Amino acid sequence: MLLAEPSPHTLADALNQGCRCQTLDAEQLRRELGRNAGLRALASTLGESHPHLFSGTAVYASQATVQAVQNAVAALERTLSLPAWAQQVLPAASAIAQADHGPLGVFMGYDFHLTPQGPQLIEINTNAGGAMLNAVLLRAQAVCCGLMNPLLNGYRNMATLEDDFVAMFQAEWDRFNHARGQALRPLHSVAIVDEAPDSQYLAPEFALFAELFQRHGIQAVVADPAHLELRDGVLYCGLLPIDLVYNRLTDFTLSNPAHAALAQAYAEDRAAVTPHPRAHALRANKQHLVTLGQPATLQALGVPEADRRTLLATVPACEHVGADNAAALWAQRKQLFFKPLDGFGARAVYRGDKLTHKVWEQIQQGNYIAQALVPPPIRALQVGDQATELKFDLRAYSYGGRVQLLAARTYSGQTTNFRTEGGGFAPVMWVPDLAEQTCSC
Repeated sequence: MLLAEPSPHTLADALNQGCRCQTLDAEQLRRELGRNAGLRALASTLGESHPHLFSGTAVYASQATVQAVQNAVAALERTLSLPAWAQQVLPAASAIAQADHGPLGVFMGYDFHLTPQGPQLIEINTNAGGAMLNAVLLRAQAVCCGLMNPLLNGYRNMATLEDDFVAMFQAEWDRFNHARGQALRPLHSVAIVDEAPDSQYLAPEFALFAELFQRHGIQAVVADPAHLELRDGVLYCGLLPIDLVYNRLTDFTLSNPAHAALAQAYAEDRAAVTPHPRAHALRANKQHLVTLGQPATLQALGVPEADRRTLLATVPACEHVGADNAAALWAQRKQLFFKPLDGFGARAVYRGDKLTHKVWEQIQQGNYIAQALVPPPIRALQVGDQATELKFDLRAYSYGGRVQLLAARTYSGQTTNFRTEGGGFAPVMWVPDLAEQTCSC
């Protein structure tokens, strides 16, 4: 396939829409997962237990798109870290979110749809899953043609990525100790916490993180929060005293009675918790998708002009659903996407063109926002003997406003899922600014 004289944008588009190469080396993926003894059995049966976790192909993004995403994430983090922002949003947050215990929150996730006008922010997540899985996935990509060589080689700096992840958790531990006025010291133990962790779909990632910590001399356990205990002012998981909790719960306020020990440890500074209720209140409440697109509000908050321009170009228009605008929103529903303010994981979200009158009544009675519909980009791929097209979004994993890793999720249907044949996590390859490239796929 000849891709002649494209711009950086159209070259990425041409690859996404015209190159159906399979880049995943399934055997290498099994070897990478098999580095963890606890995952060797899973690695050999991944196709049966998690058939749609990993896509067989990569997604391409131009250097300009990658830079625009990085700029957007930095502007978002600067805005969400302003004292004036906290003063505006925290009064409506839970009591447990009010105090600042030091940590920023690991693995912020900013989800984008790529458009000809640039990346558009679709969602903000404080406990974005998949970073370790995508680090493994990157190491299992094969060169499918001459064009893939520079793209894949550009990602060979992944040797330092896992070290960056560990350094991030150490930084969170340092911030926790600094906030308490205590001397900085090495991180000795981590509990990776989620409800019934073995039954979670991303459970393989928990095991990968545990192995990563242990490889760096940090004791690690994967645990249900019900197994945590406070004894003599120390948080324990069994006999292991816990320095830091890597929190994968979707109980963003830690209000579930089963999470009482964790909530108390967080509130009383008995252990560092990351991400945490304050991070969610400051960054991931869907109300923020409304506020971040309001020019007057951003100016009143003291957001610098350059960041205001970036946000207004990146954040789609969004508003609350209420009695005063319900009729207008119903009339415009085909251009809108509806999300519950307290939802997560694409639950109870609806494309406006799919709405029934019954669901519309439920939306009006619930606490929903209406977001301008930004169609997802398309990735062409081969699934067996069938040529098909899937949608994809791009997720930026970040810490402190710096993008650590870009990954894509390919899917069909209204929202991202791990139930699509040929879909799942996909690596993002950065397309260089080249005048002409030839793909022999």
